[in-house]
Amino acid sequence: MRLSSLRRFLRHRWTQRDDRGDVPGWVLVTVMTISIGVGLWSLAQPQLVGILQSALNSVK
Repeated sequence: MRLSSLRRFLRHRWTQRDDRGDVPGWVLVTVMTISIGVGLWSLAQPQLVGILQSALNSVK
């Protein structure tokens, strides 16, 4: 008798589970990734532009 009530309880808890995920965590990861990308781009922009221009000039 106790086993069936435990199964019923667990089944109820499983169906009531929230599957949306950790939305604030994903937002934080996205914002941090964009911030790191912008920071790296601001530091390396002159070198990256020089590399791109050199590559384009060598194709001509």
